[in-house]
Amino acid sequence: MSIFLIAVGAILRYAINVTVEGVEIDTVGLILMVVGIIGLVISLAVTFMSDGERPRRPDDYPTRRL
Repeated sequence: MSIFLIAVGAILRYAINVTVEGVEIDTVGLILMVVGIIGLVISLAVTFMSDGERPRRPDDYPTRRL
């Protein structure tokens, strides 16, 4: 989702030359890019900061089927 927001923001910021009264398309594109970058940084931080290990309980292991 973050990459999508960055892409849409970049398109609005750099590729669209439409003027809408009351809305700055360039500003909306910049806001979307910033939000996308913040989301991407948070996602990567959560992914790489977690060690992925959690205490195992005996019932966490798969059962053997015969």
